[in-house]
Amino acid sequence: MQPPFIMRRKILHIKTRKDIILKENNVKAGERKPRKKINPERVKEKKVKEKKPFQLKKAPVKARGKVILPPSASITREQEEAVLPVTKKAKKERRVKNAVRIIFLGGVGEIGKNMTALECGDDIIIIDAGAIFPTEEMPGIDLVVPDLTYLIENKKKVRGLILTHGHEDHIGGVPYLLKDLDIPVAGTQLTLALVDNKLREHRLNNVKTITVAPGGHLQFDCFKIDFINVNHSIAGALALAIHTPQGIIFHSGDFKIDLTPVAGEPIDLKTISELGAKGVLLYMGESTNIERPGYTMSETVVGSTLDRLVEENAERRIIIATFASNVHRLQQIIDLAARHGRKVALNGRSMLNVVEAAEKIGELHIPDGAIIDISRTKNMRDSEVLIVCTGSQGEPMSALHRMANGENPNLSVGNNDTIIISASPIPGNERGVYSVINNLYHLGADVVYERIQNIHVSGHACQEEHKIMHNLLHPKFFVPVHGEYRHLMKHSQLAQSLGMNERNIFIPDLGNCLEVTSKSIKKLADIPAGSRLIDGEGIEDEKASLVMQDRRQLAQEGIFIVSVCVSGGEVIGEPVINSRGFVFDFHRDYNKEMREVINKAIGGYDLSSGTVDELKRVIKKALRNYLVRKTKQSPMVVPVVVEL
Repeated sequence: MQPPFIMRRKILHIKTRKDIILKENNVKAGERKPRKKINPERVKEKKVKEKKPFQLKKAPVKARGKVILPPSASITREQEEAVLPVTKKAKKERRVKNAVRIIFLGGVGEIGKNMTALECGDDIIIIDAGAIFPTEEMPGIDLVVPDLTYLIENKKKVRGLILTHGHEDHIGGVPYLLKDLDIPVAGTQLTLALVDNKLREHRLNNVKTITVAPGGHLQFDCFKIDFINVNHSIAGALALAIHTPQGIIFHSGDFKIDLTPVAGEPIDLKTISELGAKGVLLYMGESTNIERPGYTMSETVVGSTLDRLVEENAERRIIIATFASNVHRLQQIIDLAARHGRKVALNGRSMLNVVEAAEKIGELHIPDGAIIDISRTKNMRDSEVLIVCTGSQGEPMSALHRMANGENPNLSVGNNDTIIISASPIPGNERGVYSVINNLYHLGADVVYERIQNIHVSGHACQEEHKIMHNLLHPKFFVPVHGEYRHLMKHSQLAQSLGMNERNIFIPDLGNCLEVTSKSIKKLADIPAGSRLIDGEGIEDEKASLVMQDRRQLAQEGIFIVSVCVSGGEVIGEPVINSRGFVFDFHRDYNKEMREVINKAIGGYDLSSGTVDELKRVIKKALRNYLVRKTKQSPMVVPVVVEL
């Protein structure tokens, strides 16, 4: 209890203050203070009164994180904000500048043409530059590569290209990228050797290359990249640990966990675990085999199966189709051929290029005299020959495809051939692969493929391997990459089953731009992305390609060419009509009806006061309307006017 004199002091203080307040307001206790009367004229004056502009007297003065602006000069609020370098808004902008932006240019929502850009401030690095084979909806196209619009618009920021490995879906677009960007290319020995073949083919001779190896490091301004060994179906495959101002971004590349590889070291799980212990901000993990449970088999399984098949077919000629880039499998095939007393002949340009490049850098070891020219096989017994060729994906111009169609000048398939397809169809290629198998059976060959023998193992991780990677890295955020949308969604679900919050996972699509900081991940506005179609030396944007629209129309509907002659401002003679790819009802005389339609259109147009171009439009419209009405088809109509 407080002493009495303190309590009295408080009471007196309160009483005195109350009396003062009542006295000032001239109000007796218990009564309300009357409201002030409002003068409407003064209110009107206040509304009309102009607001004085903000004035500056002196330069801005910093005081405890604030800026004091004296009013001696007239400025707008926008100008005021512009001179506030230490306000909260400016601090926020500086933090955003240090954020990392991830731009998805390929390899998400699709299998192939992998390309991702990372941007921080004024620096951009590119991970992979792949290609993909055209689909049936792209008639006449040779190759499909990512749209480079964003990179070309920001070419001054681009510091370099990093390649995770040497497969076509990761390096196939490199020449087309380097035609627009003068940047260095980093990769392992074999990867750069395969790229070099492409650069020479495209006559790109002054490209700077940087050879890296597992355990090495590379600095591109604000990005420091550590290279980590992983197992894949090609030598020299890497994962990337990218150190940024916001934290570590781990990019898996294509990988599997193979503890008994045919050559090289197992995946570097120790380094991956150490990175996880330090703290990984973002994991970008490949998703190709995410639908498969369990573990991917080791490459050594394939060697055992192939050895048994060669022994079982001792008196027959053996042809093995496989990926040219799978150097470890090629090494096993060369070794088993030597054990069984067979010479190896190579068929297919890419196969020859890969073997030459791999042998040059020491990735492939070939005994003296083990490989012979394909032309020599015609004079040898079937039991002495083993042919290795391209075409495991049913590619139209590959060696195996030409064999199946009887078009290969070096080989004719017969009853004494055993053909082993040591690969599984990439999603989308199934129809082409099975068409080749059917044709080979028609020619009398015995065909062995993955569904009936263990003659192929994937280079991609299955579900249990992905779980190991997630648990070792324990990332704050996760973005699945390298797969169709269903693969990315499955990988997202796997991450959630391991305890990751759904809010920390982002499923990307082409053109998405993602901003990552040490505390957040969010989607920004999309950027231009898609595909560029390579047709010989020509390049087309898939979305805006009139050429592709014309080709699809020609393929689906056919074409009509109408030729008329003009002399002295008049049409002379009868129109000549030619068609291709159009099915007629032979019970009707369409030619007669079409000529009547065209003559009527010409007769209704006054050429003397018009133009030839307008006459073409009149003919085209009349014939197209007739064909749609009579045949329910809409072929391409091309009028040709010859002026005499």
